[in-house]
Amino acid sequence: MSSANAIHIADAAADGKGKAATVAKPTRFKGGWRRGLAIFDFILRLFAIAAALAAAAAMGTTDQTLPFFTQFFQFKASYDDLPALTFFVIGNAIAGGYLVISLPFSIISIVRPYAVAPRSLLFLFDTIMLALTTGAASSAAAIVYLAHNGNSSANWIAICQQFNDFCQQISGAVVASFIAAVIFILLIVMSALALRKS
Repeated sequence: MSSANAIHIADAAADGKGKAATVAKPTRFKGGWRRGLAIFDFILRLFAIAAALAAAAAMGTTDQTLPFFTQFFQFKASYDDLPALTFFVIGNAIAGGYLVISLPFSIISIVRPYAVAPRSLLFLFDTIMLALTTGAASSAAAIVYLAHNGNSSANWIAICQQFNDFCQQISGAVVASFIAAVIFILLIVMSALALRKS
C-alpha cells in the first residue's frame, strides 16, 4: 500500500508539467527604517519650532518696571537693554523660521526615504542652526547667571531680587532655547544615520 501511495504522488508531481509551485513572498515595506526615521524627524521639527519660537517670544516680551521711581530715574528692565538678549531673540526667531521652512523637505524625506539631496540639505542647515541656537542660548545664560548671582569682583549686583518677574521669564526662555538646541542635535544625528550607506 505504501508503494501505491508513492506512485500516486509521483504521478501527481508529473502532472504539474515541470512547473514549480510558486510561494508568495511577503512584500517588505519600501523605505523601512529610513521612513520611520523621517517621520520622527518631522515630529521633532514640530517640537523644535515650538521651543525656538516660545524662547524668542518669551524673551522678546520681557519688560518689568518697578513701582517706585525717583525724580530722575525710573527702574526698568527689558531684554533690549542688553545686546546678548537681543541676539538671543534674533537667533531663536531665525531658527524657528528655518524650522518652519524645513518642514516640506522633511515631508519629502518621508515620501522618498532614499532621496539624498533633501536629507543633505537638512543636515547642513540643521548644523548651522545648532551653532546659532547654542550661541544665542549660551550668551543669554551668562546674562541670566549674572542677573541671579551678580559678580562681587566687578561690583555687579544681582538684580533678580528686585526684578523677579523679568528674571523668571528670561530664565524660562533660555531653558526653551537649550531644548531647541538638543532637538537640533538629535535631528543632525538622525540625518547622519539616514545618509549613511546601508
